[in-house]
Amino acid sequence: MTAPEIPPAPSTPPAGRALPVRRPDGIPPEAEGKVNLLDLTPAEAERVLREFAAEQGQPAYRATQVVPRLWQRPVRSFDEITDLPAAFRAALAERFALPRLQLVAHQRSSDGTRKFLFRLADGQAIETVAIPDRDRLTFCISSQAGCALKCSFCATGVMGFQRNLHVFEIAGQVRELALLDEDPVRATNIVFMGMGEPLMNWKAVDPTLTILNAPNGFGIGARHITVSTVGVLPGIVALGERPEQFRLAISIHAPTDALRGELMPVNVKYPLADVIAAAATFDRRVTFEYVMLGGVNDRAEHAMELARLARECRAFVNLIPLHPGGAMGFTPTPADRIVRFAESMRGRGVEVAVRKSRGVDIAAACGQLRVERLGRRAPRSAEDDRDVQVA
Repeated sequence: MTAPEIPPAPSTPPAGRALPVRRPDGIPPEAEGKVNLLDLTPAEAERVLREFAAEQGQPAYRATQVVPRLWQRPVRSFDEITDLPAAFRAALAERFALPRLQLVAHQRSSDGTRKFLFRLADGQAIETVAIPDRDRLTFCISSQAGCALKCSFCATGVMGFQRNLHVFEIAGQVRELALLDEDPVRATNIVFMGMGEPLMNWKAVDPTLTILNAPNGFGIGARHITVSTVGVLPGIVALGERPEQFRLAISIHAPTDALRGELMPVNVKYPLADVIAAAATFDRRVTFEYVMLGGVNDRAEHAMELARLARECRAFVNLIPLHPGGAMGFTPTPADRIVRFAESMRGRGVEVAVRKSRGVDIAAACGQLRVERLGRRAPRSAEDDRDVQVA
């Protein structure tokens, strides 16, 4: 399926209508002055709804009627919660907001992978990918619009950093796919491997993890939720301090500081030795993500060095064929060389998997669809977003 072009935002309002004001922080106009329930954890939402119900002279159980309709069985508006009295639904709409993400492009691959492009209230856009695999459906979700890390092989890095996403924009990707008019989809697994570095937006990612995992949120098991990072050390510590068994994936992509520094500028701030040490102290199994770049990081000595690092922290290694759409001037490693690389590591006692290349026919490289539809916008410094927090 070929994705439609993103319709341009109107420059003049239709006759008789005012043009909505775009706020630079991404808060939708309809949420102005209201409590955004989708920015709250389920426990927080239930608390404020119970207080509101009491204020309205309604029984406290009204809150427990509303909370499941936020994430478990989401609704587009309060009017759809028909087991509530009409007057209470109207009162909810006056006090609270359920902001939506605007779906502007949808592609479906021949292998079943589906890619979605959402426009946000300030005109930014983010991507979400749904990947089927037997009885699993994994959502690859975004945590930032763009990315500040400038990894040389990543399509998202090309667009630069725009801003952090709010909680409702991160969890909203999962919510919106459950609300699709045709063929709604629900995740069994979540990976924070879309646009952005999640551990540089911990302020929003932390409560989003709660929403994804909580029984009265999306109810996805913690072991089915993976946070991927380039190695932001304070964020790894913060994730490890949570009691749930969330998974950690670390983007390694090179087994030496010299090569990793060429590919990933963040290696200067978080050197490989420090990242491996943090992975070794993380109390759950860690996965190494390793994109195979032809002639760059795929030689026999690289396999030997990567195996040594993996043994230091008992890591599982995912070898990732470079997606042609996100190559950024690099050449994918041939399949037979990837097989030899994997066999070399297994021979050194490391568990390895070669990830399937998915969505090749639908621009499924992270950030690629956004760049194709919106073009490249002038990046902002990460410091321009005051909400940037590593932990």
